[in-house]
Amino acid sequence: MSLILATAAGQALLAAGYALGRYRPYARLADWANWQVRFHLGRWSTRPRQVVLFTLLLITDPIHTVDAWRHRHDPRPHRSPAVQFDPARAAKHRTATNTEEN
Repeated sequence: MSLILATAAGQALLAAGYALGRYRPYARLADWANWQVRFHLGRWSTRPRQVVLFTLLLITDPIHTVDAWRHRHDPRPHRSPAVQFDPARAAKHRTATNTEEN
């Protein structure tokens, strides 16, 4: 009887762990805190709120939070040069399509 109860308790713990893993409460909490910090600062812009949200981010996603904190003042990456079109090639393409249509 005790073996059956131990097996049932083990399966219940396994199912609870699986359900928590699928629900991902820490990831959801981290996403919510990140959303609040990024897009809703004007709602309750008090220092205690920001400290609580930052602490939640540190607890739920420490690697990305510390990485973002370290690189917050890095210069923006350089943009690639703008695409330039050759006007002569465009003119040749226009004349080639016009002669095929006629």
